[in-house]
Amino acid sequence: MLLTLIVFLFVLSLLILAHEFGHFLMAKRAGIGVEEFGFGYPPRMFAKKIGETTYSINWILFGGFVKLLGEELEERIKERESKKSFWAKSKKARTSVIVSGVLANFLLAIVCFSIVYSFIGIPTRTNRIEVVGIMENSPAVQAGLRENDIILGINGNLIDSVDKFVESVNKEKGKQIAIKVERKENNPCLEKVLGVLGFSCEGDKLILFATPRESPPQGEGALGLIISDTEMKKYPLWQMPFYGTIEGVKEAFTWIGLVFGGIGEMARNLVTKGQIPREIAGPLGILQITSGVARSGILTILQFIGVLSVNLAVLNILPFPALDGGRLVFVGYELVTRKKPKPKIEHWVNYIGMAFLLFLIILVTINDIARLIETTSIISKLRAILAF
Repeated sequence: MLLTLIVFLFVLSLLILAHEFGHFLMAKRAGIGVEEFGFGYPPRMFAKKIGETTYSINWILFGGFVKLLGEELEERIKERESKKSFWAKSKKARTSVIVSGVLANFLLAIVCFSIVYSFIGIPTRTNRIEVVGIMENSPAVQAGLRENDIILGINGNLIDSVDKFVESVNKEKGKQIAIKVERKENNPCLEKVLGVLGFSCEGDKLILFATPRESPPQGEGALGLIISDTEMKKYPLWQMPFYGTIEGVKEAFTWIGLVFGGIGEMARNLVTKGQIPREIAGPLGILQITSGVARSGILTILQFIGVLSVNLAVLNILPFPALDGGRLVFVGYELVTRKKPKPKIEHWVNYIGMAFLLFLIILVTINDIARLIETTSIISKLRAILAF
């Protein structure tokens, strides 16, 4: 339990601090007054003022915040004339401060992904299909396929990519197929085993027979195989950070697409079905994932931070009240109408938006709980998540 909570709080605090630090740096660069940059939330434990900014450590040791001059509703009227006020700055300056938090989270994700790939290697296509996992009671098990087998062909046709494999198998659902396999250890074709039914040999290559399922269980393929056509390639030590960064950038952009897709699916489900997709995780779901991540080593934790950081970046840039994207909408309104929005109107729009966000969080949390109850009682599942 303790390890899970420590990792959970550390991860979320890092994401929030990175976001707020992005706002902080850009505000300083834009000449906006920064009244306070705090670690954690009040009540205040310790504070020191350096220049115009108070740097504080607070008793609620989670996350952090940045307070800009003239940003709050009640301050805008009296501070608007100040040259260092947020609302006295140009639209370009305010936009840069607003988006800087999102960019900070995106950069944090790139750094995390880059470190991970610098250590584990760079995914490289091999043109060889390797079996990396087999589902229980699947056609693959019945055919005699094993982990580390290399699939060379199906029904006499060369297979050199995952896409080709999936296409070939799906075409033959419900029909028996011949799978040509290369196996290094315990290969009956090399050991000249005779009188065993269920396979044949082509030189030292195995020919195994399987019938792809027409309606496989959810999450399993027609054969019940987990396959890969990539390997983690290592370069000289001094080159790994360079290749790792390239791969980290690609990974971050890949996750942006996945997150936007997930948000689109959630919106469709809310409108058409009135429910949240089961795969969407809320605070309890993230805590559950953290319990496994915390025991898997630092690289897994970094990967987890990267994924969550991309999620936070994408969510914050959405044009929704109370988010950074919502604040950009008001800047856009000012650009079009040539006048600043009334603070009270913006306040109420953000208030309603925050209420709706809290409503979504409640729905997602209910979804988390329902997913836990599916397999066992909530109490026993929570004990498993927060295991001592």
